[in-house]
Amino acid sequence: MTPVDLHCHSNASDGLLPPREVTRKAAERGCQLFALTDHDDTRGLAEAADEAALHGMRFVSGVEISVSWGKHTLHIVGLGFDPAHPALKAGLAGVRAGRDARAQAMSDSLARVGLENVIAGARKYADNPEMISRTHFARYLVEIGAAKDTKSVFKRFLVRGKPGFVDHEWARLHEAIDWIRDAGGVAVLAHPGRYEMGNETLRVLLTEFKRLGGEGIEVVSGCHGAADVGRFSRLAQEFELLASVGTDYHATGEGAREPGLNGDLPIGCQPVWARWLS
Repeated sequence: MTPVDLHCHSNASDGLLPPREVTRKAAERGCQLFALTDHDDTRGLAEAADEAALHGMRFVSGVEISVSWGKHTLHIVGLGFDPAHPALKAGLAGVRAGRDARAQAMSDSLARVGLENVIAGARKYADNPEMISRTHFARYLVEIGAAKDTKSVFKRFLVRGKPGFVDHEWARLHEAIDWIRDAGGVAVLAHPGRYEMGNETLRVLLTEFKRLGGEGIEVVSGCHGAADVGRFSRLAQEFELLASVGTDYHATGEGAREPGLNGDLPIGCQPVWARWLS
């Protein structure tokens, strides 16, 4: 197992645990290099970095930026940047600003199928009020019995063509990559196995991503099976992208691995973390 985790979430976005607790979980599993990558927000980084230092674990700054690319919503992970960089801070604030209106529209859509005022229940799960998300809605829908678990929620609600889905314009791909690079970081395409696109569309995306300055791709992810790992390993090598690994941990029992350890990269991949562990 690789003792590196470069994709994890806390309650600064849509995770359940505070930054310190997520970081501690990773350290207790023998993790040597850890990144907290909350959605569109960096407020948990200082706390996570302090906890990592207490355990002698190396820490790298992280964030996961929501991006609109054609009809697709993508996630771009930034690693190793300066969280105080003005352009990055302003860009992330702009992305967060649209979440509240989107949440109300999602609640209105669910009300039309008899699920009233879901936004109020979702807010109970959102420790950071600026970061209310589909995950918070999903947890509340499980609480009221609308679905048996969060995975089931995303089969019946909140996705395209289902109640609660609201199309939204996030950051553009070039913007997210520029914010990360201008702040001294590395842009990584998160969990490519989650995107519903054919192979040709994915290749177009990777071509554009690299042209714009993207440098890495998550080969090992909490949502990737063995076939996915092999596929994205080959694409990483073909497109000369650095390979990353991340559990994408949000909460125990919600599907992803526990934070701290990931499967090994296939032979031939160049790890994105080499610069931070050298």
